[in-house]
Amino acid sequence: MAKKANTIKVLGLDGKEKGTVELPSIFSVTPRLDLIHRSVVATESAQKQPQGRDPLAGKRNTAGSWGTGFAAARVPRLTGSGYPSSRNAAFAPGVVGGRLAHPPRAEKVITKRINKKERKLALISAISATDKRDLIEKRGHQISEIKEFPMVIDDKLQTLKKTSQVMEVFENIGLIPDIIRVKEGRQIRAGKGKRRGRKYRRRTGPLIVIKDDFGIFKAARNITGVEVIHVKNLSSKKLAPGTHAGRLVVWTQSAFQSLNKFEVNE
Repeated sequence: MAKKANTIKVLGLDGKEKGTVELPSIFSVTPRLDLIHRSVVATESAQKQPQGRDPLAGKRNTAGSWGTGFAAARVPRLTGSGYPSSRNAAFAPGVVGGRLAHPPRAEKVITKRINKKERKLALISAISATDKRDLIEKRGHQISEIKEFPMVIDDKLQTLKKTSQVMEVFENIGLIPDIIRVKEGRQIRAGKGKRRGRKYRRRTGPLIVIKDDFGIFKAARNITGVEVIHVKNLSSKKLAPGTHAGRLVVWTQSAFQSLNKFEVNE
């Protein structure tokens, strides 16, 4: 059953209460973590690039087995004589230059499917999870200076054009500890990814949800871990990176009020 409608504080750019706004009914939904996981996995699988091996790799040779009676293994061997590699094993898996036994195939279906209604409920669940303090803390966000969730801030945030102005607002509303966590949490990636253009791994920081962009995109893009997104482009992947619900989200007032368009059926 849905909770009674209540109100949430709207913060000004100075961090002080400016007014209140009604809490949309979407936040009365109990988050379905299983559906959020499925939705994010389906989204990420659709973004993967199919890859496979050349079907003829390791097979472009004249190899054939000699059969029995030669006191030699019956693996396929290159035909001919008088050249260094003649009679060498070839074609078979496990020999130098041979084919792979079960290579990755480009035609393999790697996308995961999810029903439309499940995807919609997953998005609603991911939005609802942004006001659950326990889930936000479990993700690792530093929220000791934040008193209330969801965080709603005045629309003037959308008009900021300088990174220094955005950082000042973050300090006023208590986001600096999380920004520091992201900045200091950069690590060198384990494995081959280091030499494939993704040497470092970093934490995920706050997400700013806006309705209109008057400069905030460029102002916030240079702050490590911070992302800005239009409310119409919200997705489970952005709200629950790595399938883990409870991202720290800052809503502008107009974006927050537009959540009332979501139909919640319980």
